Amino acid sequence: MRKNITGRTNGKYIDTLRPYIKIARFDHCIKQLFILPGSVVAIFLCHIIPEYNICMRIFLGLLGTTFVASANYVINEYLDAEFDKFHPTKKYRPLVNKNVKFKYIISEYLLLLFCGLFIASTLSENVLFLAALLAVMGIIYNVKPLRFKDIAYADVITESFNMAIRLLIGWFLITSEYLPPLSLVLGYWFTGAYLMSVKRFSEYRAINNAELAGKYRKSFQFYTENKLMVQSLFYAIISMFFMGIFLIKYRIELIIDIPLLCFLYCYYFNLSFAKDSSTQKPEKLFKEKALMVLLLFIGILSAMLLFVKIPWLYVFAGSQLISINQ
Repeated sequence: MRKNITGRTNGKYIDTLRPYIKIARFDHCIKQLFILPGSVVAIFLCHIIPEYNICMRIFLGLLGTTFVASANYVINEYLDAEFDKFHPTKKYRPLVNKNVKFKYIISEYLLLLFCGLFIASTLSENVLFLAALLAVMGIIYNVKPLRFKDIAYADVITESFNMAIRLLIGWFLITSEYLPPLSLVLGYWFTGAYLMSVKRFSEYRAINNAELAGKYRKSFQFYTENKLMVQSLFYAIISMFFMGIFLIKYRIELIIDIPLLCFLYCYYFNLSFAKDSSTQKPEKLFKEKALMVLLLFIGILSAMLLFVKIPWLYVFAGSQLISINQ
């Protein structure tokens, strides 16, 4: 009898804790992989030899950023509960259907934030500043009176800025002696803006009801499918522009990646038309096998281009006209 009572009690505690654990979205930790390109570029440009210490710093950077991001998710889900009930799938989120206590939400938020900032503080002042900035962006994006997620266009710009923060974290995990190229940071930022725009486009189509979409996300009261498509195209072009500047200036061979990246952008946008598209849930994109193969191919090609010199490509980096008679 005692065993049964204990079992029921443990089950009750687990049921009570489950919504608090779920809203931290630890399954979204895959997004922290966006930190890695910053580290890889820093290693290459600063001519740093990867060692065990660097690998450990990267691991701790990923872990610390995961905690800060989870803290942001906690306040996001709590403050969005009244709006998520109008979304076809998010209406099943824990906070929409279950009662939770505000004091526990705040405690969870502070605990996750403390863990993330503490880990960041052991790495460097720059990483700590960026981790804190990531937390501040979560407040700007979610909390009134700012709550930029309710403002059309500003919602995409502020949310995608987290991509640039992750890139910078990756960079400063490797070196605090140099600043990363601005063209790379801007290209990464607007790549994030493209991803966020496509996500909203897919969500808007999935809801398929302008009035209901506006109740779910206030910015959708202004958006239309056409506006979201044009916005996605704009950010794709801008991100390629800055990425092109970076590649030509720092590693001209990587310009070969540009057509493949353009194809990748087109393929990703095409995914947004699918029913229950994975573009609405970026943490599930790893299930898109063709997309993963394409990313793997681009990654392998890029790694090869870092070590292969192609002289004829340097014509793109010339600053003078070439005479026909030469």
